[in-house]
Parts: sequence; C-alpha cells; structure tokens
Amino acid sequence: MLTVVLVGSLDLHRLATTAVGLRRTISEYALGPHRWVFDTAVVLLAAGSLAILGVLVRRGITRWVSPGSVALAAWSLGLALVVVFPKHDWSVGPSVSGGIHRVASLVAFLSLPLAAVLLARPWLRDAAWGAHARRTFRLGVLSALSFTPILYAILVDVLVGTPWWRVLPLGYVERLLVLVEVVAVLVIGWWAIAVAQPAYRLSNTSR
Repeated sequence: MLTVVLVGSLDLHRLATTAVGLRRTISEYALGPHRWVFDTAVVLLAAGSLAILGVLVRRGITRWVSPGSVALAAWSLGLALVVVFPKHDWSVGPSVSGGIHRVASLVAFLSLPLAAVLLARPWLRDAAWGAHARRTFRLGVLSALSFTPILYAILVDVLVGTPWWRVLPLGYVERLLVLVEVVAVLVIGWWAIAVAQPAYRLSNTSR
C-alpha cells in the first residue's frame, strides 16, 4: 500500500506542476530528482512480495521450488532490476541500462499474474483457503487482462510499424496495470496474514 501512496504522490506532483499529465511512464521518475521516492516504492513492493512468499512457504501453502513460487520470485527480481537499471533517457539516447530495464519490466509484469494463478489453483476448492485462493486467482486473471493493451501495441508495432509506445497512452495503461498488480499482491498478502495466525493448522500436505 505504501508503494501506491509514494507513486501516487509523484503523480499528484506531476499533475500539479506540469502540463504533460500522466502520459509518461512511471519509471521516468527514476530519471529526475524524485528518483529516491520511485526507488523506495519499488524496493518496498519487491521486498514485501518476497516476505509474503516466505510466509506462504513456511505455512505450507506452496514450496520454494513450485512454479508459483518461482514466478513470484521472478516478479520481485524484475522489480529489483528495474531499480538498479533505469530506463532509457531519450534526451541522451538508448542505453544498455534502458534495455535491461525494459526486459526486467516485462518479466515482472508477466510473472505476477502467473504467480497469482499458479499459487491459487491448488487451493480453489479447499474448505479453509478456497476464498483466498479464488480472490488471488481472479486478480491474477485481471492482471493478465490489464497487460493485453500493451501486447496489442507491440503487435501493431510488429505488423504495421507504428512504435508501440505511440499506439496507446502508455503512461495511463501502465498505471492501471501496476495498480491491478499491486492489489493482487495485497490479496496474496492477505492470504499470507491469514495462514500466519497462531490458530492455523494445515491439515493437508504442501501442494
């Protein structure tokens, strides 16, 4: 939630002080004086996601080597690389850092929906955790759907040649995607909080 507050404060500042609105991507904040706010928000999200995964593993909801765990770890790794390698500064030109940033963003955005679906699937009909699993599953599907406009833009770029970032208002689409994925993390976190309660006893083996 703190991630949303921090990025939201940057967006409000941009809306109040510039005429560009929110058409530019969130990661562009890393190229300006407010980089520390952006970096803090992303690092908190990555660390929080790993902490959630740790709880789910310890309480038997998943295993470290399961596909869902690997996907959630990939989401966190992608976020970390986004911080370490800023996007292209187009006032200077393309860079290796910007290339890594783009791949890391893609890995993160795709891994989170996959993680949510894979973590939830074994528990969808479980008497104790079915409700949490179904919420997680739905947010995973919604996250995947939120990414489809970007996939469409990339397809247009390949087939027509129009640069994909010009096909749609990328900044707004990215913010919608990030919001949905952060909510998905919160829902998984809610599940982790529930299984961490002292009264919890897992009656089944890890799935």
